[in-house]
Amino acid sequence: MTATRVESFGVPWESEYGYVQAVQHGDTIYLSGQLGHQGSELVAPAPLDDQGEVTDFSAMADQMRQTYANAEELLARLGATLADVVEEVLYVLDIPAAFAAAGPVRKAAYGRQDPQAASTLVGVPRLALPGQIIEIKFVAKV
Repeated sequence: MTATRVESFGVPWESEYGYVQAVQHGDTIYLSGQLGHQGSELVAPAPLDDQGEVTDFSAMADQMRQTYANAEELLARLGATLADVVEEVLYVLDIPAAFAAAGPVRKAAYGRQDPQAASTLVGVPRLALPGQIIEIKFVAKV
């Protein structure tokens, strides 16, 4: 029988929605969509207009860096690193801002000029938290 391990951050939205941040099943680790938060606070939240729409995407790199840091923490708890990531999917509110930030931020996070992970960038109309402009889902093999 294959053992399953889980990890969470203990942030309010985990219990509100009902999920864990990471599941390791056998040699595969699945990370739920990660976002750029420290504790229950969003890092560099994007400004919103009166309708709750983002008006400026310049915080993309800041949120992206924190998102990779959070993924790295979860992976470490399960004995893995970003070097074990085989796939990532970036969900973003603005493709041009994400594309501009992704190259430098991803290369720094993975510690190499050619990150060895399949990567998909998807534009979406909305994310879970107000001011959130990026979320990244990861799969790692150990």
